Amino acid sequence: MPIQINLDVMLARRKMKSNDLAARIGITPQNLSILKTGKARAIRLETLDAICRHLQCQPGDILEYIEDERKDDEDD
Repeated sequence: MPIQINLDVMLARRKMKSNDLAARIGITPQNLSILKTGKARAIRLETLDAICRHLQCQPGDILEYIEDERKDDEDD
């Protein structure tokens, strides 16, 4: 997937544990783990807003677009 989730990086920078963030934003630790590992297929803007508010960051600090080279090869 061309979108990389850097939530673990922001958590480390803020010296915060995943369970603490999950409790503060009102989602389960399991759902935060799914998001953190990049297995989530979607994220609610409300959840992204809460994460950014609590980590004091921008969405671009958490979400990164990585161009998928394999897909470009298939288009040729």
